[in-house]
Amino acid sequence: MTFKVFIDGRHGTTGLKIDERLALRPEIEVLAIPEDKRKDPAVKAEYINSADVVFLCLPDAASKESVSLLAPGNTRTRFLDASTAHRTHPDWVYGLPELNGGQRERIKNAQKVAVPGCHASGFILLMHPLVAAGIVPRDYPVSTYSITGYSGGGKEMIASYEEPASLPDAMKSPRFYALGLAHKHLPEMQAQTGLAAKPLFTPIVGNFAQGLVVAVPLLPRLLGKQVTPADVQAFYSEYYAGEVFVRVMPADATPVLDNGFLPATACNDTNRVEIFVFGHAEQILLAARFDNLGKGASGAAIQCMNIMLGLEESSGLAI
Repeated sequence: MTFKVFIDGRHGTTGLKIDERLALRPEIEVLAIPEDKRKDPAVKAEYINSADVVFLCLPDAASKESVSLLAPGNTRTRFLDASTAHRTHPDWVYGLPELNGGQRERIKNAQKVAVPGCHASGFILLMHPLVAAGIVPRDYPVSTYSITGYSGGGKEMIASYEEPASLPDAMKSPRFYALGLAHKHLPEMQAQTGLAAKPLFTPIVGNFAQGLVVAVPLLPRLLGKQVTPADVQAFYSEYYAGEVFVRVMPADATPVLDNGFLPATACNDTNRVEIFVFGHAEQILLAARFDNLGKGASGAAIQCMNIMLGLEESSGLAI
């Protein structure tokens, strides 16, 4: 059986990656709208309503506009929105299959799925299980930081790093951003973990194209249950047992580190997330490493598509 897929916004960073991955799938027919018709609402509506799956790789307002083009009564066409427009909307299912025991089935049956944000994916995979189990109290003052490759900033940021003959010194070092502490991923980070308040989130962009590490520090004395780093590692191992794309690293991660360092790029070009637990009796550090363009964007979208269409979940995705 062949499935028809329309990528609305296929020339953006995420759209290009989805297009690239689907080009290798014989069971997928990608519907390509003519260049001169891309902004014609009537033509776009025709493509949307003739597709089995529509990927929305657009700014928020444009995503909402595209969804509005669905014909009344059309329950066949299904949406996967990679923007932030619908990630906390009650009518949309959050596209993180590993979230809990029922999320995969919700995605399978949904007509509208919101693909998680890249930073949010790592944070939620780390924090949701701990909050749900009462290990981290809902009112814990959570802080988190991440370092990501510049591809997460889209075409404009990619160009700012790759087009100059030489980079300004200020761009050669990692740079904090979103210093107004109102990053667009914060609403979903709170909503999908059950925290009583948004975490204090400080992202950092580095002079490398792709790769991401999200880190969360915890103080055991403030937790809801007495746990050691080894306890948390064992908890994650049980929680994510059987998950194809989530790999919980050993309690002693020394053999899988790079001379004691944790590079952000080791999961690039895969859909894999690696979860680490570091620390001692007084301090714990959680870390999730993955590809911001893979499990953090296009890979996550395709994983959800596979589930929605009843295909092998890992089809077209590297582990």
